[in-house]
Amino acid sequence: METVLTIVFLAVAVVWVCVKLGYELQMFQQNSYRNERYFKWFGKNYASIDRVVELAALVAIAIIWFTGINKWWLALPSLMQLLLTIKTLTRKSKVKLKFTSRAKRLYFTSLAIIAIAVVLHIVLNSLIAGYMTAAADGVLTCIILPIANIILRPVENHINNWYINDAKRILKEHPGLIIVGITGSYGKTSTKHFLETILSQKYNVLMTPGSFNTTMGVVRTIREYLKPTHEVFICEMGAKQIGDIKEICDLVHPKYGILTSVAEQHLDTFKNIENVRKTKFELIDSLPDDGCAFLNADYEIIKNTNHGKTAEYYSTTDKSANYYVNMQELAYSQDGTDFGVATNGNTIKMRTPLLGDYNISNILACVACACKLGLTTEQIAFGVHKLRPVEHRMEIKRNAAGVVIIDDAFNSNPKGAKMALETLAGFPGQRFVITPGIIELGDKQYFYNEQLGEQIADSVDFAVLVGAKQTAPIYDGLTKKSFPTDKIYVAQNLNDAATWAFSRTNPGDVVLFENDLPDLF
Repeated sequence: METVLTIVFLAVAVVWVCVKLGYELQMFQQNSYRNERYFKWFGKNYASIDRVVELAALVAIAIIWFTGINKWWLALPSLMQLLLTIKTLTRKSKVKLKFTSRAKRLYFTSLAIIAIAVVLHIVLNSLIAGYMTAAADGVLTCIILPIANIILRPVENHINNWYINDAKRILKEHPGLIIVGITGSYGKTSTKHFLETILSQKYNVLMTPGSFNTTMGVVRTIREYLKPTHEVFICEMGAKQIGDIKEICDLVHPKYGILTSVAEQHLDTFKNIENVRKTKFELIDSLPDDGCAFLNADYEIIKNTNHGKTAEYYSTTDKSANYYVNMQELAYSQDGTDFGVATNGNTIKMRTPLLGDYNISNILACVACACKLGLTTEQIAFGVHKLRPVEHRMEIKRNAAGVVIIDDAFNSNPKGAKMALETLAGFPGQRFVITPGIIELGDKQYFYNEQLGEQIADSVDFAVLVGAKQTAPIYDGLTKKSFPTDKIYVAQNLNDAATWAFSRTNPGDVVLFENDLPDLF
């Protein structure tokens, strides 16, 4: 009977290990399969209740094993593991695990390491030893997964190199393809979508879909989506460390490059603004002599960089730029924006359903590029008129109750958040903001989130903060500006925040969702 009981306990432990490994892999994937980033995330989350419970279960098993107490007591840690399994399986995730080929290799290699350890202990010792090993491995999945990643590194490098070389081969078969690279601390995804819409008035255009802005994302786009009929390839280039953009440029060799912004973002990895600037300018440095860069002159750090390339500058305020907004033609309404783009002494009148200065800035970059690629003013104006908000980037909706919802949930940053709040302040009715704050700002995270709190105080009637620990600096900024505390609500999660806010809205009120953190945070 004792043997049967131990087998049941071992089976529970194995199921728990498999489920736990899947969760750790999900977090590992969101950390871009990078051990150092995963360990940094783990260091901030090691003291969670789940980890305390699993450690307690392991200690209980060890005490029962070494003291020789009746093995029936193993039912207690086994029950704890069962509860952890159920909780993990029912956990709601914003970004689910994508069981890609790489994820499968990593998962099953880790599982093989665990299985070997468990089987050896059963063969050399006993079932109880195997059970304890499985329990220990469940706690140590955070170590086993990175070890498996190191073991698989030569395999992954070989596979990646094959895919990269295949993408290069495909590009060589498209010698006339016009390639436009887009990067920036923010604004690059919206600019990509806007440019695709505008250039499509003349060309057959392919852009990197979704968040395919890494080297392997670009490789996948080329291999799966690029057709002989495509005339323009718009390539979004993201980066979290020096060299990331150069790696993409070495693959696609862009002729044109748009730099939307250089600002303090991803400082956890970049450390300082100068490293951000160097990395973003890797795109500009890669351009050929007959190419052209389109640079945002609203950023002094961009405007003052000596890059030695042919460039055209655009700006929402600087009249010395090659393309700038004619302020006499600028008019905002709830239905969109009328504006004029001044260039070469002429003004191109345009209308777009989009709102916000940063959208106008991104459109300017596209207008400059479109002019260079030979589109007529009529084609450009028609494309601008067709623009629609990119999902979760200042996307304006209205619910059944007549409440206006501004969805700016994707990847917030200090300047973008400020502009979103300025747009919100211009709406009538009660104004609500729901936000968990801004992340990945390194040592400046407190400063920028406190500043965000001060900006919120000047723009809204109600502030809904998601997560007490994460939003403490925002709360400090709000109270610093004497914002009424009875109009601040600190929610446990996004659902709690939305429930609280919408229970207080009336038709015509406005709710801004500013940023929505992934599971990692």
